[in-house]
Amino acid sequence: MNQDSWLSCEKTAVLQGGFLLANRLCQPASLSALQKEDWSKVGHPILQAVREICGQERGSCLSSVRWKKKIICVLWSKLLGRESEEDMEIGWRENPFFSLQNSLPDINRTVMFELVKLKGFSQIYAQLLLCLPSSHLSSELEKLVQHITRNSTEEDVCVLLEVWWELWKGRGGRQEDDLDKVFTNQWTRLTNTTGLSPHAAKRFKSNPDTPTSPPSTTDVLSILFHALEEMKEHLSTSDLCYHALSNCFNSLYTSHLIDQAIILPAEVQLQSLTSTVTVRKRHAGIEKFDLVQVISEAHSDLKAAHTPSQFKPCGMTLRQALQTVSQLTQAWEKRGLLEMTDGGDPSVLALCLKSCLARVLESLEELSMSETMDEGERQTLNNVQSTFRGLFGTLSFPDTESNAGEMAHIVVAIINHRLEGFQDFTMLFATELSWSLSVEEWISCLERNKNAFQRKDIVMKLVSTLIAKCQIDTEEVEHFRKLKDIIVNIFAELPLAEKNTTLAEMLTCSKKGLQGSLPQAVTEGFSEELNMAFNCIIQGGAAQNNLNLAVAAIARVAFQNPEATLRRCCNLAVVNHGAHSLLSKILQQLSGLRGGAPGCTEGTGSSAGSLLCSCLQDTAMTKLSSAKEEDQFLHFLVALMQPSISESGQSFLHPEEVVCAFVLPHLSPSGSSTCSLELCLRLLHSAFSLDFQDASPHWVMNCSPFPLLCVLCQLLNESCRCWELPAEGAPRHLSMESKVLLVTVLTALGKVVGREVASAPNTWSRALFWLYNKVEALDWTVRFYLKVVWGDHFKNEVPSSLLAVCELPEQEWSGLKLSQYGQGTGLLAWMECCAVSDAVQETMLTSLALDQHRPDDVNMFSKGLLVAVTQTLPWCTVAEWGRLLRAMRELLRSGRLHVPYSLEYVDFLPLLDLRAFSCELRLSVLLLRVLQLLCGSSCKDWLPGQGWAHVGRLYASAMREVIDSLRGNLSQSSSNKDPKEERAATTTASQEVLFVLSQLFCHVQHVQMMMPGGQCESLFLCALEILTHYEAVLAAHPSSSSHLETENTRHFFTTITDNLDSAEMKAVLHQKIAQLSSTG
Repeated sequence: MNQDSWLSCEKTAVLQGGFLLANRLCQPASLSALQKEDWSKVGHPILQAVREICGQERGSCLSSVRWKKKIICVLWSKLLGRESEEDMEIGWRENPFFSLQNSLPDINRTVMFELVKLKGFSQIYAQLLLCLPSSHLSSELEKLVQHITRNSTEEDVCVLLEVWWELWKGRGGRQEDDLDKVFTNQWTRLTNTTGLSPHAAKRFKSNPDTPTSPPSTTDVLSILFHALEEMKEHLSTSDLCYHALSNCFNSLYTSHLIDQAIILPAEVQLQSLTSTVTVRKRHAGIEKFDLVQVISEAHSDLKAAHTPSQFKPCGMTLRQALQTVSQLTQAWEKRGLLEMTDGGDPSVLALCLKSCLARVLESLEELSMSETMDEGERQTLNNVQSTFRGLFGTLSFPDTESNAGEMAHIVVAIINHRLEGFQDFTMLFATELSWSLSVEEWISCLERNKNAFQRKDIVMKLVSTLIAKCQIDTEEVEHFRKLKDIIVNIFAELPLAEKNTTLAEMLTCSKKGLQGSLPQAVTEGFSEELNMAFNCIIQGGAAQNNLNLAVAAIARVAFQNPEATLRRCCNLAVVNHGAHSLLSKILQQLSGLRGGAPGCTEGTGSSAGSLLCSCLQDTAMTKLSSAKEEDQFLHFLVALMQPSISESGQSFLHPEEVVCAFVLPHLSPSGSSTCSLELCLRLLHSAFSLDFQDASPHWVMNCSPFPLLCVLCQLLNESCRCWELPAEGAPRHLSMESKVLLVTVLTALGKVVGREVASAPNTWSRALFWLYNKVEALDWTVRFYLKVVWGDHFKNEVPSSLLAVCELPEQEWSGLKLSQYGQGTGLLAWMECCAVSDAVQETMLTSLALDQHRPDDVNMFSKGLLVAVTQTLPWCTVAEWGRLLRAMRELLRSGRLHVPYSLEYVDFLPLLDLRAFSCELRLSVLLLRVLQLLCGSSCKDWLPGQGWAHVGRLYASAMREVIDSLRGNLSQSSSNKDPKEERAATTTASQEVLFVLSQLFCHVQHVQMMMPGGQCESLFLCALEILTHYEAVLAAHPSSSSHLETENTRHFFTTITDNLDSAEMKAVLHQKIAQLSSTG
């Protein structure tokens, strides 16, 4: 360490000169053998040098205190080095004070102690004592006591009392400075390297006339009490006695009577501080009065008096301590030192004594109630209580009155200077004390110290104070507007978690926030701020830094008016393209705007009052004017329902709220039409798709699940009329696309409710029977979707005609007599069952009653199946149609379905092996026959244009499945190892594939021509796709078709295509066919 950083050369010379001169005055002795009685003869040069060094720092108290501490550190380090016989070779390297302390003559502790006493260094000495380990602290304290108890004066008593109380205050929140650290390191180094014990110095006879001391104790309390007993005759003023007794009572209280810190309310602290400040100001005078210093010291004293002491008693019991203090009190009472003159103005020390004595008496009163105390202890306690009560009686001066204005100014000083514990007073300043200052003073302090009030509870108290002031005084609009802006700025600086807590509390007060509670003149300009906040957000984008700024901006305006902010969020999320994503991310971080708990109002199924839901409902009523806006609204809701990473998996908008607010009211027949049926189903599907709790009960059980199931089943029942034109004024119209979504939602809901029913069947038995009775009148296929809900409670109920074609167990299946399912409709019911689900389809295939050994039965079954497929196809969804195709494939493969393949599109018999493609060819012919029947005169009026387009899409999807199967067969044909055999096999397979593709093309074109209107886009695209595959096979296998064969095929395809009605489709297909012929 650079020694120049500790002492300048000039001040070093002054200090060295003072000590050398004092040492010369001691001759023929030296300062190392100085006696206390001789200090007055030689100490003047030292005092003069210290006064000159510490007095040169004009206007800098901190620097002056620092120099005082430096001097004590140097002297103490010199004493310690001498006592421990420090090695000079080590000292000059490791001792930062080495050069200075070795330029001074040898000294003893008398020099240091007298300097501490006469220059008022007691506080500094105590601070350095606190840097030592407890055993060394006790040892050093004993040495001080030995010095001051010999030939004592009042100045010695003052040193004892000042050091005592400084030790009891401890560090008091004071940070350890660099001098403390250097001193501690120096002490540790010397005691560790030399083995210096706490009492080693006693072996060094620095003071020859020092009397033999009693055995040392490490009990600081005992040391101090015994010292005061020895010096009690040297106290000659009331203030000294008050000081001594205050120390005694506070030490006794904090060492014996409390075991944890007592947290005083801010009001009590402020009352005590104000009393102390008032009395000190009265005694000191305004010129010498430093308000900040007085408050700081008073607060430190107050804290020390209510905090358990770090010095735990080990040599003095409570009884001994009480007796000692009682004896001291009686001794000074006899001398008249504890009497106050009538009408006398109490000093600060008298106030302190009265306060700590009251605490001790209260604790002793509680102690006297103890049943474990023996008779001797109880008698002693009674005696000391009597003495202390007498003392308390002599201190019966009235408490110092403090007006609210004085308190307010003290709190202003505490907050302005950030004195210790200032946080305790900010709440008082924000509430009660706001009325004790002028509006200008109060607002000015608040504005200067905004960061001191950055706490959520204080912000809400400031809001309450502002509202109250606005109600009482209507003239201070400008001040209140400024105050409102300050409060908003304080809120804006809160951490995000505290912002959310504050927003949630604000919502409980008013959904309009500050705007709902303040006069319009005070909140003027909010609309412009709201517009600017959202404009900046939309323009700024969703980068992380921008997102953080956006969250802060939305929180700021939401604090002023949550409802207006949420309403603007909802509107922008719908009308501004892409804004829903950014706004949902913002809201997910502002959980305080969630509002009420999710749920449905019993009996109505509506939302339980969430402000966000209310704003979303208003948006749905006024802004959803197009499919694009409806999509954005849906995506916004889905984003808000997503579990938030920053909120422990909790979503901003719970699915339960969405279902209660936007699904249940609009699915019921009597509900309003704010949300379309399709939107309701999409919302319900999105809610079930979220990865939420698996724990029971599921959130949907709070959303009237059984009525919801019933309504969904009713909708599904109506889907069989999806191709009927809706009557004027009809409540709803379910499209085929909606039916797909409806089946998905009904299946998901059924699984969830089924799990809950299975876990507690007795709880839900009545609801199950209610649901069963409600859906009894619906189409029998609908009830299959509820099988997962009621499990084994009810059988599968099907038309009786189905039981004639299937062998189903009676314990699981029962027949229904339905008028529309008469004789010969069993296969229709069988096909409808195959379309319901994979599981039911598997049951139908395995239970089909068909004797394949009887050709007539197979023929009849095949013809009946053709009719059944015709009746079922138009009302199938894509998934249901896929199940029917799988069922037909399985029947073809198993030989139960007979479909002869006719050569109506073949001029010459091909010399090919088509057995590998028999299933594809027969399935294509079967579908052709189905479409021929469906497009015939008896059925052509079944469907509107949308229905025929749907049939075309289903047929095209079936053809694409066949094409994919063909491509698979072609790739499998090249598995021979011999290259020649492989080429031959591939050529043959490609010829077969080309033949099958040509047949498929003809079938598709045939269907295209039969379809009403003849312009089915799906079939047109399917035909193009077949030609593309045909062209690809020709390109990959040129030898599979000769030029003549290719030319004949082109002519054949062109002739068939000429029959189409649409000129545009015809032209495109002709062009594609022309490209096909040039390939060959």
